[in-house]
Amino acid sequence: MHARMLMLHHKTVESLLRKLKEAEIEGEYRVAKRLRAIIMNSEGHTSGEIASVLKAPRSCVSDWIRNYVEYGFEGLQEGYRSGRPAELTTEQKSYLADIVESGPTAYGFLTGVWSAISVAEVIRDEFGISYDPRHVRRILDELNFSIQRPKRVLANADPKKQSTWRRYTYPNIKKKRGRKAQP
Repeated sequence: MHARMLMLHHKTVESLLRKLKEAEIEGEYRVAKRLRAIIMNSEGHTSGEIASVLKAPRSCVSDWIRNYVEYGFEGLQEGYRSGRPAELTTEQKSYLADIVESGPTAYGFLTGVWSAISVAEVIRDEFGISYDPRHVRRILDELNFSIQRPKRVLANADPKKQSTWRRYTYPNIKKKRGRKAQP
């Protein structure tokens, strides 16, 4: 493999240097790093040398150079990161919203409250897609359902006895800092 070296006009290098300073002033350090890589490459440095100076993977440096060749300065800008494509379609999400709206007992669950785990089970049964319960919470939030977590409260608890226990009994049984042994 041969190293790709950019042959840039001195006016182009000056323009890149101005954009580099602007990017640093505006806090766009990733763009500035990419610009620095392009300038260093035009000065005759290989992608391996640039990677060690900028503390970046060599493959990224090669990508930056390739993007600059293909798209110019725009290829170095921060772009839209799409992330992983959604597995549920808009229609499926609408159908899921209808199921959640009708309640867990209507779907066949014994409990009257949805949990992320039960919604994940519905998604797996209805659409054949497995989601982690944490991601199910994001989907429910996207569908404008509030996420509620149950509070653990004793049904027959006496508030006076609880207060007494918290104020007197608990501090006495709680671990106390050990005293240092005196010489």
